[in-house]
Amino acid sequence: MSPTPQIEPPQIETELDQLAAALGPGGALAPERDQEAYRKRMARRQEVQRQRVGERNLEKGLVLVFTGDGKGKTTAALGLVLRTLGHGDAVAVVQFIKGGWQPGEAKALELFGDALAWHALGEGFTWETQDRDRDRQLVQQAWQHSCTYLADGSRKLVVLDEVNVALKLGYLAVEQVIEGLALRPELTHVALTGRGAPPALLERADLVTEMKLVRHPFREQGVKAQQGIEY
Repeated sequence: MSPTPQIEPPQIETELDQLAAALGPGGALAPERDQEAYRKRMARRQEVQRQRVGERNLEKGLVLVFTGDGKGKTTAALGLVLRTLGHGDAVAVVQFIKGGWQPGEAKALELFGDALAWHALGEGFTWETQDRDRDRQLVQQAWQHSCTYLADGSRKLVVLDEVNVALKLGYLAVEQVIEGLALRPELTHVALTGRGAPPALLERADLVTEMKLVRHPFREQGVKAQQGIEY
């Protein structure tokens, strides 16, 4: 398994950031042992944090990438789905590659009605489909659905689940995805999940989280995919 390419983020650390780091998070990590000295440190930390938050007042639609070999990429994106729906905003989920079954989260989120558009437009893993041309066709169809939602200002969040895998397999060009991201209204967020996110996408993203595989019950214990955990 190839590691996610390392993209160096731009350094925008301010003096307040440095001061916050020097003051620390408190708890047992603080050097003070008497309560009054500790309280003063934390009061100063609170003041610095307020200033830091006050400096960062921009609002924009974000490109969020969840990648890496570890479990939890789709789960992280679906957490954003639930959070967005909870605030009364509409969401679209387009699943690439995945298909042939209805995951538990799709069933649970049905209660949000038309506020959630959910499309599982694949037919399964490559070793299940065994048809590259068909897979490529389905991915391109899923991408057309995705572009429709990306350009739809009524959707606060668009999730492109496993799109990174479609890119990795060569069924979708990264240039298509970058162009599609440009269709979004100013405050529309998009989350892209799947292993092997390409460097060009990582460079374009506002947030990149790499899930690192440390231990997995399927690989090490022979535990099968279980309802509520994998689907």
